[in-house]
Amino acid sequence: MTDVSSEVEREQSNTVAKGPFQRFLRIIGPGFITGASDDDPSGIGTYSQAGAQLGFNIGWTMLFTFPLMAAIQEIAARIGRTTGKGISGNLSRYYPAPLLYLVVVLLFSANVINIGADLSAMADALNLLIGGPSSVYVLGFALVSVAAIVFLKYSRYVKILKWTTLSLFAYVVAMFAANVPWGEAANGVLIPHIEWNGTFFTTLLAILGTTISPYLFFWQASQEVEEEKLDPSAKPLKWAPWQARKAFGRIRADTLVGMALSNLIAIAIIFTTAATLNKAGVTDISSSTDAAKALEPVAGKFAFIIFAAGIIGTGLLAVPVLAGSAAFAVGEALHWKVGLAREPKEAVAFYGTLTIAAALGTGIMFTPLDPIKALYWSAVINGICAVPVMVVMMLMAGRADIMGDFPIRGWLRSLGWLSTVAMTLCVVGLAAQWLL
Repeated sequence: MTDVSSEVEREQSNTVAKGPFQRFLRIIGPGFITGASDDDPSGIGTYSQAGAQLGFNIGWTMLFTFPLMAAIQEIAARIGRTTGKGISGNLSRYYPAPLLYLVVVLLFSANVINIGADLSAMADALNLLIGGPSSVYVLGFALVSVAAIVFLKYSRYVKILKWTTLSLFAYVVAMFAANVPWGEAANGVLIPHIEWNGTFFTTLLAILGTTISPYLFFWQASQEVEEEKLDPSAKPLKWAPWQARKAFGRIRADTLVGMALSNLIAIAIIFTTAATLNKAGVTDISSSTDAAKALEPVAGKFAFIIFAAGIIGTGLLAVPVLAGSAAFAVGEALHWKVGLAREPKEAVAFYGTLTIAAALGTGIMFTPLDPIKALYWSAVINGICAVPVMVVMMLMAGRADIMGDFPIRGWLRSLGWLSTVAMTLCVVGLAAQWLL
């Protein structure tokens, strides 16, 4: 741990000396990576389907979800930085075991499905670009993702994750190649359009389940704990309240930038598919690779290549985050040694769980479960799972015995509850559509 801390200190001092862009890279961290990993292949599939089916009329959801997702992610980060424990660690300490196990099982199950769907999409995207066996690509991507998170030093791995976020800008390029009618697009973002039917509510829940996902809460909270442990001068704010002002300022800036990036990319994907596929009457899109294939005859080969390559890049960012958040949740619940800064031999059970989550996700490719359907429905499952997790997290964040001098109050708490209520209403609306 001393060696890692020294390395972090050297890296920080070097970064300060290099210039404003490098300083920006040092400031951004858990929130930025969390926001970027939100746009995984499952999310790309969801946004593509939304744009193809509903056109620009669904764009307003990105403006609506931004403050909600930023608030709930900031709350998750504050829980981690204030208590020195992740979401699961606090659950295990302050709440009944059945509730803890329910939340962890829901998260782990949703993450495994999401990993499988993402790996399948990455493999299909590579198959579209160069041909070859998708099953081999699934195994290759899974091995690369697990090897990177297990064997690379934490400080180096975080750097790789930051640079991997550049792959998201492929969708901004694709958007400008799609001849978007900007007036119509702006109207779709600024004026809410609601349709009272099952397709709309399913899509709305999938969007919320993609933008506000349980694994993102667990990941950002745990990464705040990791960052605090690596800094010799930092301590959990509950016991070092004088550090709170600076820490909360950094968390807010980091989270706002990360969530803004996430929603910008989501809007770019919706605009791209709305301007091309929806306008051409191509609405039968069930995955990100379906969208890529459909783009080629409508928007040209360049848009197709950019879109498909982006799927691979975002998957390489998201799969380790999905597996890592599952491992943090299970490890903290069972009081194991956890942390990506630890050597594998120091946290065998933690890294073993991470590997098992990735392996189970990989195994989905070799079962009768349709990975294309799993890609879309994983977002819906995330939305349903998010409700109990968000309720517990909001209750936790308001408790002084957990948060010390820093329970969540005021507008941030209101936005957190609004986010929870919005997700709950979408689940209720979807259930009502299924039952009627």
